[in-house]
Amino acid sequence: MQLENGTTIARLRAPRAAAIAGILFAGLLITSLLLIRRAVPADPLEAGVWLQSHANMVALALNLVPFAGVAFLWFIGVLRDRLGEREDRFFTTVFLGSGLLFLAMLFMSAAMVGGLIIAYTADSSRLIGSPTFTSARAIAYEIMNIYAIKMAGVFMIVTSTLALRTRFIARWIAFLGYAVALLLLLSSRYIEGILLVFPLWVLLISLYILIDNLRRPSSGGGHIGERTP
Repeated sequence: MQLENGTTIARLRAPRAAAIAGILFAGLLITSLLLIRRAVPADPLEAGVWLQSHANMVALALNLVPFAGVAFLWFIGVLRDRLGEREDRFFTTVFLGSGLLFLAMLFMSAAMVGGLIIAYTADSSRLIGSPTFTSARAIAYEIMNIYAIKMAGVFMIVTSTLALRTRFIARWIAFLGYAVALLLLLSSRYIEGILLVFPLWVLLISLYILIDNLRRPSSGGGHIGERTP
């Protein structure tokens, strides 16, 4: 009986943990992206004048990225726990792979921009407008706006497919995920703010899971937090 009660409590807490982690990830990443968008011009070939006036703002935005990454890892882990025995090995592999690749590219892009800030602090006169700055800025821009976005789209497609197969979230959210993922996969690097769509979608899933979980205790029964396949 004690083991059974412990299992029930774990199933109760897992959806709430996923929701909280997803909300934290979305809030941190959206804040970081908005700060960077405000401080850094969208043109990847700009000379880096923003370092003179907005370096501190960008540094703050970059410091939020690791915490967003930790929250996203937690979100992935608890979603798998919510799927439980219903998860499919093929889709789970793509689910994990696309999520981890997205995080790796997010961190790489943030690290390159952080390196530019450190280099500017060490020798401001030589960095702005230099080939080194142009190259690093262009690489960070390409990683984030081409490759990371595509991995986010793949993650959304797989998550939506798992949602339709297992019904761990509403079907309309899954169909919305397909539409947004298609937008990310086919988007151009020059569509400003397109990456904001991904954390907003994660936020939607997280709020749905949280609200759904809060409703269940009022319905009674001994299987709170479980879903039927």
